Amino acid sequence: MGKYSISQVFESSYQEFCSNYQPSQMQAKASSAIMQCKTGKLGRNSSLCSDCGHQETHNNSCRNRHCPNCQALTKEIWIDSRKSEVIDAPYFHLVFTVPPELNSLLYANQSLLYGLLHSCSKETILELAADDKYLGATCGIIQVLHTWGQQLNYHPHIHCIIAGAGITKAKQFKRGKQNFFLPVKVLSRKFRGKFLAKLQLFYDCEKLSLSNSCKHLRNAYEWNEFIDSLRSKDFIAYIKETFRGSSNAIDYLGRYTHRIAISNARILSVTEDQVSFWAKDYKQNNKRIVVTLSHVEFIKRFLRHVLPFGFQKIRYYGFLNNRYKKQNLRLIAKLTGKKLFTATYASMSTAELLLHLYDKNVYLCPACGCEHFYRSGRSYPRLE
Repeated sequence: MGKYSISQVFESSYQEFCSNYQPSQMQAKASSAIMQCKTGKLGRNSSLCSDCGHQETHNNSCRNRHCPNCQALTKEIWIDSRKSEVIDAPYFHLVFTVPPELNSLLYANQSLLYGLLHSCSKETILELAADDKYLGATCGIIQVLHTWGQQLNYHPHIHCIIAGAGITKAKQFKRGKQNFFLPVKVLSRKFRGKFLAKLQLFYDCEKLSLSNSCKHLRNAYEWNEFIDSLRSKDFIAYIKETFRGSSNAIDYLGRYTHRIAISNARILSVTEDQVSFWAKDYKQNNKRIVVTLSHVEFIKRFLRHVLPFGFQKIRYYGFLNNRYKKQNLRLIAKLTGKKLFTATYASMSTAELLLHLYDKNVYLCPACGCEHFYRSGRSYPRLE
């Protein structure tokens, strides 16, 4: 870990933040986890060398999905599992974004409208891919929701890794072209049409929460004006990357799946009342800039990206849908004559994973160097 961390900001100013803002239950839970992770407040355990008697205690981690300390192993296991699902086909990284005018409505209806972003992205891709003009088959899709921009601003969007091949209605395997088989302009227009039609349906059925930030939309005239204005806005779909090797696509997506809004590595300094971090400015060709915020503003922006309880930010569609994934992959392997990659990390213990990934042998005693440094089975209570 570097010199500065996100937890320092929370420890210093979370109470001040709470005096100005009311965090949700999930935001409060994430904040508590970040402040307590690896401090001993979540309990500790010990390791003992059976040769020299050297003993060490280790503070427990929080395992919260928004904690910057707890994503590395989870990400590696996820990537390994997904590699067992890749097929012999070109892969593409597609991103769907919505106009910023929707931000207040999205934030006030997170579970409902984040889910809508997922479903409209999926339906757009699958419907176009099924058209004989493009692919004429059901492709495979992995989707990940992100809600942030580089400066911790609120920017909901969907990342999609798409297999450019799939299963036809006749249960045959069909591979698309190496260049992208779905035109971006068609994707954008179809995505916009689906999103706005379903958004209107939610409004008509009174499913939307129109809180203070968007209370003007309670007026039917204002709502109709709002929807009409969105029809002229760009709902952008763009190709971020294409891949020749499918495994490369999964490694690439691994950067996105378990990423949080900002990592400790981007924190440049933490003073008594300010925090500075670097960010890429996309308007200046990804030039690195330094962003400085007050502690309270940093916490406010960070907590905007805490997801609702139980919300699945990673989803699988097409031939990768969870219900039929195994049988679809077996069929593809049979039709292509290609063996699928076998996942290896799932059967490994945490100690084996640390040795394999980071060359860290947790059984090596730091005092005498022998490989008899084991968990003693003794645990310690939380520190108060």
